[in-house]
Amino acid sequence: MSGRERRGPSTSSCRRIAIPRLAVVSMESDGIGGVRDSPDTRFLSVLTVGAVRLRRMLIGSIRNLFDTATQSWHSTGESRERRQGMKLRNGEQNMKIALQAVRIGLSALALGVMAAQGAQFFRIAGPVQTTIIGLSADGHITWTNSPTNATFIVQTVRSLPGQTNWVDYIQVPVTNAVTTQRIYDPSPPSGMALIPAGSFTMGNSIGDGDIYDANPTNIYVSAFYMDVNLVSYSQWQTVYIWATNHGYAFDNAGMGTAANHPVQTVDWYDMVKWCNARSEMGGLTPCYYTDVTQATVYRSGEIDLAATYVKWAANGYRLPTEAEWEKAARGGLNGLRFPWGNTISESQANYYGDTYYSYDLGPNGVNPLFYTGTPPYTYTSPVGYFAPNGYGLYDMAGNVYEWCWDWYWVPYGQPTPINPTGPGPSPFSVDRVERGGSWGEGNVAPYARCADRVELFPKYALSNTGFRCVRGS
Repeated sequence: MSGRERRGPSTSSCRRIAIPRLAVVSMESDGIGGVRDSPDTRFLSVLTVGAVRLRRMLIGSIRNLFDTATQSWHSTGESRERRQGMKLRNGEQNMKIALQAVRIGLSALALGVMAAQGAQFFRIAGPVQTTIIGLSADGHITWTNSPTNATFIVQTVRSLPGQTNWVDYIQVPVTNAVTTQRIYDPSPPSGMALIPAGSFTMGNSIGDGDIYDANPTNIYVSAFYMDVNLVSYSQWQTVYIWATNHGYAFDNAGMGTAANHPVQTVDWYDMVKWCNARSEMGGLTPCYYTDVTQATVYRSGEIDLAATYVKWAANGYRLPTEAEWEKAARGGLNGLRFPWGNTISESQANYYGDTYYSYDLGPNGVNPLFYTGTPPYTYTSPVGYFAPNGYGLYDMAGNVYEWCWDWYWVPYGQPTPINPTGPGPSPFSVDRVERGGSWGEGNVAPYARCADRVELFPKYALSNTGFRCVRGS
C-alpha cells in the first residue's frame, strides 16, 4: 500500500445603512423597512414601519456615517429604486427617509460585527420578497417570506459603502413562512469560529475530470464550531502532557517545525484520543468512547470507532466529519475549486506548485517562503499565515492534510444527507478520509481543492498530516 491515495447576485435592490455595531435594514414591496435602537445600544432590532425613522442619534458621528452609507446602492435591470428625499431635522435629532420601493426579492441586513478582522455585513437574497422582523443579541435573525419551500441565501461583504462584491455565506432551506437562522456568534469558544447551519453542494460541482469519487451532492449540516487554526505543535504539547498524566496513552508524541507550526507525525487514533483529552482538560464531555454503550472514554489503544461509539451531542472536541470539513473549507462559497476561487498560487497557500495545472499560478516547487533545505526537511508554515476564508478559517488549503472522522468510501453523504457521518468500517473501507492538501513534495494543487478526497490508513503518522477540532454549537 502506498499509504496515501487520491480517488482520483441576485436580481434585487436594497439600501444598506452602516451603523456602528449592529444594524438591520429590511424592505417590503408596499412599505419601507426601518431600524430602531434597542434598550441595549449595542444591538439594533427591526421595526417595519411606513417610513424609515431613527428615533434618536446613537453617537455624535451618525450623520456622517448615514450620509456616506446611503450613497451605496445595489441594483439590477429588473429591479429599481428611487430615492425621493432625505431630511435631517437637527431640532429633533432624528432622520427621516422617504423612499418608493418596488417589489423585490431581497432584504438587506447590514450587520456590523465588530471583530478583530473588522466589520462584516450581511444580506438575505431569495426568489421572493423577504422582510427581516427580528435580530437577537446572540446572532439569530428572523425573517418572513412567501411562498415557502425555497432556498434563501445569506450573503456577506466586508465593507460598506460602495461594495458590490457580495458573496454567499450560507444557504438556508425554508419550509415555513417565518424563518429564524443564526448567522454569527458574538462570543464563540476561544480560537473557534461558528460555521452556520445550512445546505451546500458537496463535491466536484466544477466538473474537474480527475475527481471521480466526489459527485455533487446536496448536504445539510447543522451549526458547529471549528478551530480557526490547525492544531499547533505548542497546543498539541500542552494537552499531550496533561493527557499522559491522566491515563492517556499515545503511539506518537507528535512533531512540529516550530511551536506555532501545525503538529504532524501523529496518527488518526492519536488525534481522536487527543480530542478527548482536550475535552476533559477543559471540563467538557468527551465525544469518543470504546464501544456502543458509550460508558468508557477512549483513552488508549487503537480502536476502529464506529459512529455509534460517538456522543455527537456532547460539548467536547472531536474531528470534523467530511461534510463538516468541506462546508467549512468552502467558507460559504459554492461551486468553486478552492476556498477563495478557481485558481491558486503560493501567495495563497503552502503547497507544491506545478503550473502544469491550468489553475495553478505557481511558482513551481516547494513554497519558497518556507523552504530551508535543512533537516528535518519539513516545510510547514506557521498556522494562520495566509488569509482566511469566508468563515474566518486559516489553512483550509495546503500546509498539512487534515484528518476527518469518516471512513473513506463512495458515495459520500451516508447514511443520510443530513449531518452525514460516513459509512461504517468494512473490508472495503479500511482508510479514513483526509482533506486539504499539504506542503509535501508532489502534493500539488489538485490535492488542495475543496472537493478533493484523500484516503489514508489510520495508523500512518506522516510529516504532512495534521488536524483541527470542532465542537457542537
